[in-house]
Amino acid sequence: MGDPKAFLNIPRQEAGYRPVNERITDYSQVEQTLNTNSRKLQASRCMDCGVPFCHWACPMGNKQPEWQDALYRGKWKEAYEVLSSTCDFPEFTGRICPALCEKSCVLKLSCDQPVTIRENEAAIVEAAFREGYIQIKNPKRNGQKVAVIGAGPAGLVAANQLNLKGYSVTLFDKNEAPGGLLRFGIPNFKLDKNVIDRRMKILAAEGIRFEMGVEIDINHLPEGFDAYCICTGTPAARDLSIPGRELKGIHFALEMLAQQNRVLAGQTFPKDKLVNAKGKKVLVIGGGDTGSDCIGTSVRQGAVSITQIEIMPKPPVGDNPATPWPQWPVVFKTTSSHEEGCTRRWCLTSNQFLGKNGKVTGVEVEEVEWIPAADGGRPTMKPTGKKEVIEADMVLLAMGFLKPEQPKFAENVFLAGDANTGASLVVRAMAGGRKAAAEIDTYLTKESPK
Repeated sequence: MGDPKAFLNIPRQEAGYRPVNERITDYSQVEQTLNTNSRKLQASRCMDCGVPFCHWACPMGNKQPEWQDALYRGKWKEAYEVLSSTCDFPEFTGRICPALCEKSCVLKLSCDQPVTIRENEAAIVEAAFREGYIQIKNPKRNGQKVAVIGAGPAGLVAANQLNLKGYSVTLFDKNEAPGGLLRFGIPNFKLDKNVIDRRMKILAAEGIRFEMGVEIDINHLPEGFDAYCICTGTPAARDLSIPGRELKGIHFALEMLAQQNRVLAGQTFPKDKLVNAKGKKVLVIGGGDTGSDCIGTSVRQGAVSITQIEIMPKPPVGDNPATPWPQWPVVFKTTSSHEEGCTRRWCLTSNQFLGKNGKVTGVEVEEVEWIPAADGGRPTMKPTGKKEVIEADMVLLAMGFLKPEQPKFAENVFLAGDANTGASLVVRAMAGGRKAAAEIDTYLTKESPK
């Protein structure tokens, strides 16, 4: 590295968020950026470890020490070339990835100040767009056709990889525009949709054919293709089948999140179809990132109060001996949306929805205890009998998604992303897209005549 002692003298500096009172008035990205000099200093903190645990932890297999060094030396083009050799769309992961790499950084272990890998990644790809390092590629066609079903992260990566290998790729999606949950699940304040559109224009210019608004039955795939890649994600959200579920005002999280993103894109909806938190007491059931996104969206829509409940115990603050370094630490997390205002509670199960005149007015919840298993396995939930009612005239269910059951496919059909693994991270879906593309290439190369 250019400065092997930088990590001793330069502290971790995050770009941080825009002020709360400013950002809650719009849907613009909440995260700020550092200037070029500060970003290079942050890159200099990389220790170039003999065993790069950041590389080990990254599902994409990113070569972080190499592009951190190039960034520190001001070699932005070289940094982008190394980064893009393993990651198709760093502008997505650089904004929304939880940064598994940072949690396994040696500086996370030694001083709890890991390198700002995710932010550095975003800075590199933005420089690449700004400076024109990203050029349209015109791959030589090999005469074979592949259909990719689903234009989410996995499908986009699979399509990109196959297209670059010379296959004629058609990308199908039931929605009106590509991106999957990147576009219709993640709020604009975390990922501006212009970032997606910018990349889609490149993919289209490179020859990928987009067929949007087309629902494909995976049991009857379109004819005329040599191979297929199923990347349909996990469309079924986990429901909460308790008394009162039929009451109005109870919605799946994506009903709100997708609609709000569509509204920001210029679409309109009848008043009786709007899922809007303005003037309402909102209860979010589910403590994950989707629940957090519901909080930030509810704040911006004008909710009068927001409560988030989780059935699991509150995670430890700081360190968790059960998930030691370099594992992903299961610890208490506060997101930018949590900072904007909500009440958070744990160890609560929902017994029934309460309502009046067909509309939800509250939820009866009960405190639970988690009894550790003697064999170290999954703990057992025990209701305590301590019940209460949380008032709410809007309930958002953010409890995750069900892994889809796939039929038995022909040998030329491959799976990628959440459709294959169940709900997971965007970065894992992207890695799955790469893996599937490589498998399809191997299959078609083997099958094609010599």
